[in-house]
Amino acid sequence: MTTIAILDPFSGIAGDMTLGALLDLGLDPDWLRALPGVLGLQDIGVKIERVKRGEIASWKVDFHIPPQPHGRHLKHLKAIVDASPAPALVKTRANAAFEAVATIEASIHGTTIEKVHLHEVGAVDAILDIVGSIWGMHLLGVDAVYNNTVAMGDGFVDAAHGRLAVPAPATLRLLEGIDVRPGPPESGELTTPTGAALIRVLSEGAPPHEYRPLKSGYGAGTKDPKGRANVLRIVLAEVAEGTVDYETLALLTADLDDITGEYAAAAADTLRDAGALDVTMLQTLMKKGRPGLRLEVLCVPADQQRLEALLLRESTSIGVRRTSVLRRALPRSSRAVEVFGHTVALKEVELPGGGVRAKAEFEDVRRVASATGRTPSEILDAVARLKADG
Repeated sequence: MTTIAILDPFSGIAGDMTLGALLDLGLDPDWLRALPGVLGLQDIGVKIERVKRGEIASWKVDFHIPPQPHGRHLKHLKAIVDASPAPALVKTRANAAFEAVATIEASIHGTTIEKVHLHEVGAVDAILDIVGSIWGMHLLGVDAVYNNTVAMGDGFVDAAHGRLAVPAPATLRLLEGIDVRPGPPESGELTTPTGAALIRVLSEGAPPHEYRPLKSGYGAGTKDPKGRANVLRIVLAEVAEGTVDYETLALLTADLDDITGEYAAAAADTLRDAGALDVTMLQTLMKKGRPGLRLEVLCVPADQQRLEALLLRESTSIGVRRTSVLRRALPRSSRAVEVFGHTVALKEVELPGGGVRAKAEFEDVRRVASATGRTPSEILDAVARLKADG
């Protein structure tokens, strides 16, 4: 069975709402109270209280923060994340969230991601919201995240750049490719840039058609309108492996005939580091028989806008094609074995109809070969014998 989380933003989503719902699902409140210090953010108070929104009991999270610098650059946010003891996957996703917002803010304001100041998302409370939400999902054992239709709100919101129509420009860009709906009327801003960034980075799209609910949690928003529960619901559920055989992914394609192999490979590495599921380079022929290179980037739909912008920036492409594809991914796991006194990681996948296929990590094989003086084939043979012995 796979554990999933389903975000149900029927009244929008914000970082504090997400944290509140995770607390309702069992996230340790003491862990959240300690989070500012863990991230190296000093003199921050954490208030956690039980409240009602539309007669639904839920958790409300507030951070009490002393005066801070006006906005932060992307490099400052990444430095906070990278210096933390968070697991590697948490760091990757948190940095991806900040980079997504920075890329979109830079596009909106006509500048670069290095120069743009992140106002709402750059604030300390949003740093805590994003890192805390992603890390909290990890601590609850969530393997995959999905979302229902997102309520955006209605009317206007006062932001760092003045009064803006709801949804704010950055929020709307972050929600591209995600099912949304406006309203309800005169509700104000329901989905914040922080909440939109969390959906973009975490969610794999619409929930599976079948799942087994385990627990539901509610996180309160700041507003308490009459006649409507302003909460985010997160459903913790299980799905049988067979019910999630296919997932919808985005495929970004660019054909290039004016880039060298070294720079194409560097662009591919940058895309992989930024969260692409796979990057493939294929030889092709272009106009007038010119040899060319086709760069294909596979990613989750929520990442397509960000990775498309990165592909255009890091390569010589002047246009990117975007299509939807279905992928069947075999259930996978990893374990370590010891050969010749050294550890080698194995990737294992469960085959249809039963059975397991395992593959040793190449970098580990090369490291052990260098340390022992044995050949890679000898190391692979030793790993194979261990697999055969169970």
